[in-house]
Amino acid sequence: MTLRPDLAVIADHVAAGARVLDIGCGDGALMAALRDGRGVDARGLEIDPGNVSLAVARGLPVVQGDADTDLPGYPDQSFDYAILSQTLQTCHAPDRVLDELLRIGRRAFVSFPNFAHWRVRLSLLWGGRMPVTSLLPEQWYDTPNIHHVTIDDFRTFLARRSVVVEGAWFLSRGGVRPAAGANLLAEHAVFLLRR
Repeated sequence: MTLRPDLAVIADHVAAGARVLDIGCGDGALMAALRDGRGVDARGLEIDPGNVSLAVARGLPVVQGDADTDLPGYPDQSFDYAILSQTLQTCHAPDRVLDELLRIGRRAFVSFPNFAHWRVRLSLLWGGRMPVTSLLPEQWYDTPNIHHVTIDDFRTFLARRSVVVEGAWFLSRGGVRPAAGANLLAEHAVFLLRR
């Protein structure tokens, strides 16, 4: 099974045998890859009941829950990694969710679509409308994305909160690109964080 590009980056950087909590785990694709390829003890939290069923059918320990409300019940530092992939922009309180990630996990992976990518900017500039692309396929009224974060926004947010960036990967067209000009040229970002 081929992982989504941001999940592939995360999978390549999770230590073998680690304990992982994947928040917003979808159908469990990343968890299955980590379990099968790296011997990771992966747990999942997913809001969509259909995805929970798909993940459980893969033999994965996934529970239905909401990142905005259900993370405070996890003990401090109970996982080596807390993962939030393509979910930050859908959270009602992304600042609190990030605090919980860094409390629950010794490290946290966060990936998100970059709303400052040049195609998004061009769509707004020339069309005057919210973009619909292959990576952002929903109309403005049907999107789960409620916080339109950019790479530069996220970097500033982390700096103000004194969060350490251990790694950052910027993706375009399915591949990793250089950090230079990432806010304009990267479609997605993946950050590895710690306190």
